Amino acid sequence: MRDFDLTQLRTFVAVAEAGSVSAAASKIFLSQSTVSEQIKKLEERAGQPLLLRSKKGTQPTPAGEKLLGYARRILALSEAALEDLQGRALDGELRIAITDYFRPTDIARILKRFAEQHPRLRLHVTVQKSAAIERSADEGEFDIGLSMRMVGEDGRHLAGGMPWPQSTVVRRERMVWVSHPDYAEISPPQQPLPLVVLPNCALQGLILSLLERNKLTYLIAHTASGVAGLQLALGAGLGISCLNESAIGPGLAECPAEMGLPALPIAEFSLLPAQPGEGQLVSDARAALIKLFK
Repeated sequence: MRDFDLTQLRTFVAVAEAGSVSAAASKIFLSQSTVSEQIKKLEERAGQPLLLRSKKGTQPTPAGEKLLGYARRILALSEAALEDLQGRALDGELRIAITDYFRPTDIARILKRFAEQHPRLRLHVTVQKSAAIERSADEGEFDIGLSMRMVGEDGRHLAGGMPWPQSTVVRRERMVWVSHPDYAEISPPQQPLPLVVLPNCALQGLILSLLERNKLTYLIAHTASGVAGLQLALGAGLGISCLNESAIGPGLAECPAEMGLPALPIAEFSLLPAQPGEGQLVSDARAALIKLFK
């Protein structure tokens, strides 16, 4: 029988998503040699290479891309079956509010995987600014909220007040200065600095204060309504701004240190605390989402 081994499929998905064997090994708590051996056995079963390895990392071959889609669905169905048999299947409606800075190139895949793992769950997702999510946290507009705060080197929260009590940190990322690759090659940088900003955003206010503190002149070259608009404006070469690492996306580049731009804080993504009287469905969904969001 030429079926696939679930453990090997799970390892394959981890390597494809992590971008390297070493990164995947630490994520799934296996040695690199064990991960490599499982990938080798999977490729033998598939009868063709599934991953391309280079100095830049690991990426799926065309056959690997095809198998990756199947593997994710197979693993999701396996998990859903186990949850159902153990009486832990999520059944009902769930409303989630997510900051638009959170893994914008991955979030659709993450939510799709969550929906596949819980096929009886009716999911409603809104993407908003963190400030809007936090303001409406007590108004019952959503069941689970994911917000972003800025954290300094000393661990102190910046540009957003005190951290939420009992919130759950699911991810931290570097904030970096970003521009179109052609602009990043300009040395010295254009003065005043043309900025692409989001209006009424605490993070953007922090950026301006950092530039002023470092005596760097700037002008507002473009305003965007959200992170997607920010990415488009940066990709069009309209200026520079800052993004968390997972939001850089294709067609954008981190500004080189030679530009002399000030250091930026860390982006901290947290699930807001449970509301009083939170139902079991929401609590179980929160626990499941934590695993996927990290």
